[in-house]
Amino acid sequence: MSDAPALVVAVDQARCIGSGLCARTAPADLALAPNGRALPTRPATGGSAELTEAAEMCPVEAITVRDATTGALVAPVW
Repeated sequence: MSDAPALVVAVDQARCIGSGLCARTAPADLALAPNGRALPTRPATGGSAELTEAAEMCPVEAITVRDATTGALVAPVW
């Protein structure tokens, strides 16, 4: 059992430009939808370095990763 907090991933569809960097960086957590925009692959995840990296590298900051319990922002760090 992991001690990592459960994380919630959200993608702002209005901001997403479909660059695909996130889906290539964290394919277990993010995918590109038929419309070309990113979508979380599951409602909550244990998280990974790849997921936070994907949120950090999004060119339009469309991805947020939050602690599922507290709602605290995990990534991106502004």
